[in-house]
Amino acid sequence: MRYRQVPLYALLIAGSLASSFAAERPEVTRPRATSGDSAVEPDWEERMTVTVGLSGADINGAGHEAIQAAVDYVAGYGGGTVRVMPGTYRLRNAVHLRSGVRLLGEGDKTVLIKEPSATTTLAEDSDWYDQEVTLSDPAGFKVGDGICLRSKDAKTGRQTVLKRTLIARSGSRFKLDKALRENLWQMNGATAATLFPILTGEFIEDITIENLTLDGNRDHNENLDGNYAGCIFLQDCSRVAIRGVTAQNFNGDGISWQICHDVLVENCVSRNHQGLGLHPGSGSQRPIIRNNTLAGNDIGLFFCWGVKYGLAEGNTIEGNRVGISIGHRDTDNLITGNTIADSRAQGLLFRPERGPSFAGHRNRIEGNVLRDNGPEDGAAIEIQGGTESIRIAGNEIVETRGSAKREAVRQGPETKDIVLEGNRVSGFEK
Repeated sequence: MRYRQVPLYALLIAGSLASSFAAERPEVTRPRATSGDSAVEPDWEERMTVTVGLSGADINGAGHEAIQAAVDYVAGYGGGTVRVMPGTYRLRNAVHLRSGVRLLGEGDKTVLIKEPSATTTLAEDSDWYDQEVTLSDPAGFKVGDGICLRSKDAKTGRQTVLKRTLIARSGSRFKLDKALRENLWQMNGATAATLFPILTGEFIEDITIENLTLDGNRDHNENLDGNYAGCIFLQDCSRVAIRGVTAQNFNGDGISWQICHDVLVENCVSRNHQGLGLHPGSGSQRPIIRNNTLAGNDIGLFFCWGVKYGLAEGNTIEGNRVGISIGHRDTDNLITGNTIADSRAQGLLFRPERGPSFAGHRNRIEGNVLRDNGPEDGAAIEIQGGTESIRIAGNEIVETRGSAKREAVRQGPETKDIVLEGNRVSGFEK
C-alpha cells in the first residue's frame, strides 16, 4: 500500500475547520450517583440528617462535643446535614467541619458561644519534637479544650502561633493531639491560652454553614487575630457557602478564610469584632460577598493578599473604622451596589503596599453609596501608593456633616489611570 504525503498547509486548514465546528459536550440530563464523581449528582429528595440538641435529639449535649460527634458521623458516610436545634451551646473547643457537611441552625434561636479564655505561661520548655506542655497555672484548662500556644523569639522577634487540643493530663502536664514541630521556650515568653475559632476547617471542600448565631464572648476572651481564628476560620478550603449566619463579639475577626476558593458569604451579619468583619484572606480566589451587614468592626471588609476576581455586592457596611480595605495584589474585583457609611477613617481604602507591583490594580467601584465617611480632614475614597487602573463610576458620594476639609476621592501622587465617571458627589470641599 502506498501512502500519499499530505502538505502541511492542508493539515493546518483541516485543523482550523475542525476547531471552528467544535461540538458542545452533551448536557447531563439524567444524573446518577457514580463512584468518584462529585461534580454531578442527582438532586436527592432526602439526605442523611442528624440532629443535635439540649434534649430530645439524635445526639444530646450543650457543648462542642455533641456537635462534633454529629459532624464526624455524617462525614463518615460521605456527607449530610447536621441540624443544631434551638438552645445555647457553650464551647470549650472549635467545631471542626468536614467535607460534604452542611451545618444548619435556627437563626437567633441557635447560639454557639465561646467560653471565657484562660491564659498561663509554660512552666517548662517544650521542644519542637514534643507532644506535651507543662502549665504554670492549670486552673481553667481541661482535657478536651482547644488551646493556642504562642511565643516570640527574643533575638529575631519571630512569632510562633500553634493551635492544639488537650487530650490527656497528669497534674499540670498535658498531652496534645499533635506534636509541636516548633520550640516553645520560657526564654521566649511561651504561653498557653484557651483560644480557638468557634467553627473551623482545613483542607476540606463542599461545606455549608447556615442560620447560626456565633458569639465570641469578646469581653471575656483575649485577642487572637484573623490569621488564626474568628467566629468562623477556614484554611485551604474550596466551595464554601455561608448563609444567614450572625457572627458577633469576637476578639479578633468575624469570618476569616485563608487560601480558600469559591467562598460565598450571603445574608450574614458580622458585627462588633475587634478585628475584621469579613476577611477574604491571602490567595483566595473568586469570593462572592453579597447582601451582608458589617457593623462596628475595625474594618468591615478586608481584602487581604492576592484576592482576585471577587464580587462584593449589596452589602451594608456601617460604623466601622474603615469600610472596605483593598491592597496587596488584590486585583480584578468588582465592588458594586454597597452602602458604606459612618466610617471613622476611610469608607474605601486602597492601601499603599510596597510599591506599584504590590498594589491592588484593575478593581471596579461601581454603583455604591458612600455617606459620611472619614474625619474632618479625611476622604470617602482614598487611593494610596502605586495603585493603578481603578474605575470609580456611577457612585453616590455624600457628606451631610459639613464639608470641613474632607475630599470625596483622594488620589496619591504615585497612582495612575484612576478613572472617575458619572459619580454624584455632594457636600465636600473638594
